[in-house]
Amino acid sequence: MNTISINKLSDDLLSELKDNANKYRLKISKNTLGTTIIDAGIKAQGSLEAGLKISEICMGGLGSISINSCNFSDLISWNITVSASQPVLSCLASQYAGWSLSHNDFFSLGSGPARALAKREKIFDEIGYSDQYSKTSIVLETNKIPPDEIIEKISKDCKVDKDKITIILAPTTSMVGNLQVVARVLEVALHKAHELKFPLHKIVDGIGSAPIPPIAKDTLTGMGRTNDSIIYGGNIFLTIDGSSDEAKKLAKELPSQNSKDFGIPFKEIFEKYQGDFYKIDGSLFSPAKVSINSLESGETFHGGIIKSDLVEKSFF
Repeated sequence: MNTISINKLSDDLLSELKDNANKYRLKISKNTLGTTIIDAGIKAQGSLEAGLKISEICMGGLGSISINSCNFSDLISWNITVSASQPVLSCLASQYAGWSLSHNDFFSLGSGPARALAKREKIFDEIGYSDQYSKTSIVLETNKIPPDEIIEKISKDCKVDKDKITIILAPTTSMVGNLQVVARVLEVALHKAHELKFPLHKIVDGIGSAPIPPIAKDTLTGMGRTNDSIIYGGNIFLTIDGSSDEAKKLAKELPSQNSKDFGIPFKEIFEKYQGDFYKIDGSLFSPAKVSINSLESGETFHGGIIKSDLVEKSFF
């Protein structure tokens, strides 16, 4: 695993994105520190194609993401499909939004390959992964330009010069932000498996899909739609190097329907808890339906249920 540099892999994708900024409707600039800022949805319009590219950068260059037609419901016919041949590394060492970055009134959770250089989270000790590279990038789900203090912190923690850092900004209410959150359907499953204390080294492959929400006009509605896409519409398939008993147990425990908060749109849940994210039952954050294939036995076990009616209620 340590022979793979997710920062190098994602840097190759980043170069293509920068070279075609006009094609992807992005605005690229450098601040006074020399850091590259990619506006993917604040003043720039962005695009679905940019969302796909940025989502793959966020996965450390180890994920493949596409938009596909589907028969999800009478009103929803498009979904996003995510796959990763190194799911633990791609999803938990890169894509997971686990790096908290704050200064005064600025706050955002950082995701992407910079996390693997900074290693500010305990998950890296468990994965046993570290990366070294001279350049890095980070994705922030925000509608604000980060202050210099945030960039100084990223530079210091990643041990990368400020002019070798690229920061991608994508609010939830943008095409890019909307898509890249839903592209986390596989990552959400991996994170839930970790919370269930399933041995991560036994997860060898993964595929996930989720319906694509319409763009929202406000952050709360956007957050609701993207979460509902995964919680009530997400569908994942994991291959594990484990027994039938392990696969059966994971299929039973992983789906979002195990949560006491399951059954109403996320926006309503959020409002019920007066906007306190941490009061929401953590087991809710998981795909709706799962299939777990045991390499040891060849058997596949299923769990959870797709709630297309709730997804439609959230989207429309």
